[in-house]
Amino acid sequence: MAKQDPYSVLGVGRNASDVEIKRAFRKKARQFHPDRNPDNAGAESKFKEVQEAYEKIATAKDRNEFEQQQRMSSMFGGQGASFGGGGMEDILGQMFGGGRQRGGNPFGGMGMGQPQPRRSRPKGADISVSLELTSEQAEKGGNFPFTFKRLKPNAIGTMEATSVTLRTKVKPGVKHGTTSRLKGQGHDHPEGEPGDVMLTIRIQFGEGRFWDGNILVQEVPTPFSTLMLGGKVKVALPSGKKIMLSVSSETMVGDRLRVPAAGYDGGDLELEFVLPDYEQLSKEQVKALENLKDTGL
Repeated sequence: MAKQDPYSVLGVGRNASDVEIKRAFRKKARQFHPDRNPDNAGAESKFKEVQEAYEKIATAKDRNEFEQQQRMSSMFGGQGASFGGGGMEDILGQMFGGGRQRGGNPFGGMGMGQPQPRRSRPKGADISVSLELTSEQAEKGGNFPFTFKRLKPNAIGTMEATSVTLRTKVKPGVKHGTTSRLKGQGHDHPEGEPGDVMLTIRIQFGEGRFWDGNILVQEVPTPFSTLMLGGKVKVALPSGKKIMLSVSSETMVGDRLRVPAAGYDGGDLELEFVLPDYEQLSKEQVKALENLKDTGL
């Protein structure tokens, strides 16, 4: 049986950040942990599945490698990067956007029949790669390395995956989501030109902060009592400045407040209210929740 997609197992989108993936993993791991589900073989199996999923996509490097493996598996139908046997034209068509031209010389030499019309050379597939930077690295800029898998022909004429490391210059204050095209660095084509690399900058702010489009969002853990009754919570902004944030009564989980110019590189910051991630409730907290349950809250 084919293993489930790790993004689906953790319940996150394919553009999720390290922080979002880690949060989803912790939630799932607590749910299916064997200590919470004694004598439940199904829960133990799910717990292992969650662990395996997290290991595949925990970091940007892990996600890049997983996505490239998925693309290559799709290209070759799970048969590996070899062009031996029949169906080569179909394989090339799937991989590179077009196979050999029937009746012509596939290697660009003079054919034995009538002259063929001049056609544009086929091109290898592009490769999408993410470069993860800390906010400090993005603000200062610099020359940063990144590694990816690229299909290249080997000595015996078959295509094989090769690990490639390149460096790219990042300007100070680069925007999150900026994408650049590196021409000729993508997958090779056995009968044409190589594709390109599409390099996307992703700026990470650590635990509790993530991007929603081009807006930086910071989670504000707030007790349920404060959300319902109102009050104040202390918040440390990305700059390091600490503020006391007023919380209106009947605030809901997921509500946001925008703080102008408090985000990355002078951009706005949105503060999103979330419940604290309690590892274990005290007896007093359990009793209080039981009383709330009795009142319908």
